[in-house]
Amino acid sequence: MDAERTAAQAALERDDLAAAAPLLARVLERSPGDAAARAWLGQCLCGLDRQFEGLRALREAAAQFAAQGAAASLPLGELVEELLHWGDVEAASRFAEAAAEAAPGDAAAWRRLALGLAQTNRPAEALAAQERALALAPPDAAARVFQASLEADAGQPEAARARLAAVLAGQPEPRAAFRAHKELARVLDQLRRYDEVFPQLHAAGALAARLPEYRAHDLRAMPALIAENRTSFDAALLRRWQGRVPPGPRAAPVFLLGFLRSGTTLTQQVLAAHPAVFVSDEVNLIPRLLRALHQRDPARLPTADKLRRLDAAGLAALRALYWQLVEDRFGPITQPVFVDKLTMNTIDLGLIGTLFPEAPIVFVQRDPRDVCLSAFQQLMVPSPVTVQVQEWRRAAGFYAEVMGWWRQVRPLLGNPVFELRYERAVAGFEAEIRALLGFLGLGWVEAVRDFHRGAAGRYIASPSRRQVAQPLYAGSVARWRRFAGEFAPVEATLAPLVEAFGYPPA
Repeated sequence: MDAERTAAQAALERDDLAAAAPLLARVLERSPGDAAARAWLGQCLCGLDRQFEGLRALREAAAQFAAQGAAASLPLGELVEELLHWGDVEAASRFAEAAAEAAPGDAAAWRRLALGLAQTNRPAEALAAQERALALAPPDAAARVFQASLEADAGQPEAARARLAAVLAGQPEPRAAFRAHKELARVLDQLRRYDEVFPQLHAAGALAARLPEYRAHDLRAMPALIAENRTSFDAALLRRWQGRVPPGPRAAPVFLLGFLRSGTTLTQQVLAAHPAVFVSDEVNLIPRLLRALHQRDPARLPTADKLRRLDAAGLAALRALYWQLVEDRFGPITQPVFVDKLTMNTIDLGLIGTLFPEAPIVFVQRDPRDVCLSAFQQLMVPSPVTVQVQEWRRAAGFYAEVMGWWRQVRPLLGNPVFELRYERAVAGFEAEIRALLGFLGLGWVEAVRDFHRGAAGRYIASPSRRQVAQPLYAGSVARWRRFAGEFAPVEATLAPLVEAFGYPPA
C-alpha cells in the first residue's frame, strides 16, 4: 500500500476530510481503477459540501464495483446507501438494481432497491422489490410499515390498512408505532373513513414527543426567530442595497417559497418542465449563507443587526458565496433562470431581501385550513420546522406565526413578488402559469402542461412527490371540509388569515 493511500486512510480515521480528499485524488491519478479510493473520495467531497464532484465520484465508483458482479455486492450496497443519503436517488436506484441482480439472495439489496424506487415514484416496482426483501428476511415492524406505505402508493389501501392495524396491535416500539399511525391516517383518508383519521394523527403526535429525533429540536427556536425577525427588519434595511448590488456571474436567483404543503412542489415541477429553468429542490443554500454571515460577524446580535453592519465588500462576498454553493452542489448551470426552492425560506425573507433585493420572489398561497391539515397529516423528516406541526394546535399556531411574518415583510420588500394562488392554478392552470412565466420573463411552452410526466421517475425532495407525478386534479382543494369538526380548536387562530387571504369562511 503506498504512502499517500495510508495517509488518506489515517486522515479519514480522524475525520479530516479536507486532508484526505487531495491525497485520494493523487492516489487515483496513479491508480484510476482503485474503486475503493474513488468511493472514499466521493464521500469526502460530499462531506465537504462539494456534492457535484462527490456524487460523480460515488457514481463512478459504483459503476466500477457493479462491473465486478457478485464479488463486489457488499461495497456496491454501501455505495447505494451513500447515494441515497446524499440525494442522488436516481443513481442509487440504478445501482441498487444491479446489486440485487448480482446478489439475489441479499435482503438488504432488495430493501435498498425498494427505497430508491419508492422515492422516484415507481410504487408498483418498489412494492415488488420490498416483497422480495421480506421473503428473504423476517420482517420487523418498520419493514411492515414500509410495505404498507408501498401498498397504499400502489393503489392497495385495504391491504395497507390491514397490515398497519396488525402492526399496531403488536405494540411495536415507539418509532415504528409513530410511522404506523401516520401511514394509517393517510390510508384511512384514501378509504374515505374520515372520522378515523384524526385519532391516528393525535396518537402519532403523542409519540413524536417521545422520539429522540424530534426531542432534539427546540420547539421554541423557530417562533423565537420569527419574533426576532418581526421586531428587527424594516424597509430601510430591506431596501438598503436596492439598485446598488454588485454584478454577479448570472441573473439573480428566483426564490420559490411559502409554507409546508402550500403548493411549492407543484410550482417547482411546473417550472422545471420549462427548458430555460433550473430548479434547486429543497437545498439549504440560504441557511448556509445565514451561517456564513454569523461566522463573519460572531457578535451576539440579531441577523438584521449583522446585516446593517455589512459593508459593500461583505455583501459582494456573501453573494459570491451563494453562487459558489450553487456550483459546488450542481455544477455549471446552463439555463438562464435559476430557481431556489426551499419552502420555508419564508422565515429568512429578511436575509433574502437584504442580500438579493433584485431577486424575484414567488410566494405560493393556499387556503390556510388545507395547508394546516396537510402539514399535520404528512410524515416528514424531523427538523426545527417540521417538529412544529406534529400537534394540531401547535401546527395552526406556527402557520399563523409564519404568515404573520409574511404579511408584515411583504410590503417592506423591494423585491418583485408574484403571489401564486394554488386554487387558481388548479382551476385555471394555463392562465395562472402564463402569468407566472411572464413575471419571470419567460414564454409559454407546451412542456409545462405535462409537468407530471417529468416528475414520474424523478426524485423530488418533498412529501408531495406522489401527487406531482400525476396530472393536476382538484381533489386537494377544500379538503379541510371533510374534517370540519376538527377545526374548532384552531378556528380562532386560522379565521383571521382565512379572511385576510380572501378564502370563504366555514
